[in-house]
Amino acid sequence: MKDTLYIVMPAYNEEANIRNVVAEWYPVLACGAEDSKMVISDGGSKDKTLDILYELQKEYPKLEVLPRPGTDHGTKVILLYKYAIEHNAEWIFQTDSDGQTVPAEFAKFWELRTKHDIIMGNRKKRGDGAGRKLVENVLRLYLKVFFGVMVPDANAPFRLMKSNVVNKYIGLMPDDFNLPNAILAACFSKYKENVTYRVVTFQPRQGGKNYMNLKRIFKIGVDSIRNFAAIKRNLKIYEQGNK
Repeated sequence: MKDTLYIVMPAYNEEANIRNVVAEWYPVLACGAEDSKMVISDGGSKDKTLDILYELQKEYPKLEVLPRPGTDHGTKVILLYKYAIEHNAEWIFQTDSDGQTVPAEFAKFWELRTKHDIIMGNRKKRGDGAGRKLVENVLRLYLKVFFGVMVPDANAPFRLMKSNVVNKYIGLMPDDFNLPNAILAACFSKYKENVTYRVVTFQPRQGGKNYMNLKRIFKIGVDSIRNFAAIKRNLKIYEQGNK
């Protein structure tokens, strides 16, 4: 019997990419059980992304759309994870809707699920510039300082995760936290979950303009770091409850 797979994607102003991304990723659902879904949350796009998604639902019956105006990337990711968990997904695969990841690389991740509970992407080469790579390395250092773990890639949008493992840690963060994938990566390593990393391709953005410029990334980082201390306190409570 196949496992239920939810492919989840946040979206924002992706009218240039969203048709191709859905068309390329939708066939991957065949790896999972019949009740597998692709779920995309559009966070207040100012272009035609949401309209296109509603059109695509006519062609792709397993596509679900969650419109959430004004939400940031991290907020949408948390929303999507909770949605998948609430709808009894056994496995959650998160990627982004900008065409930078490669669907053909999913199959090897899916095969590894019999040996690992978490299979994480590692972007050794990045097509989005040296500045973004620098930001990623700084984030990895923050995780080392705050959580005592150094992970190969903290924020890669290519991760296959057993939903019951995600459910252990998703409640440690506020719903509007901007870096949930980084915190999850830290928790998986800190608490010795059955996690492995595999190198994945990370292409240049396939179309449109990335609203996540370095200035915005820096602000998100500063705001998120303020939350790290509170999350660390929540982790202590978590640890006490699991002794």
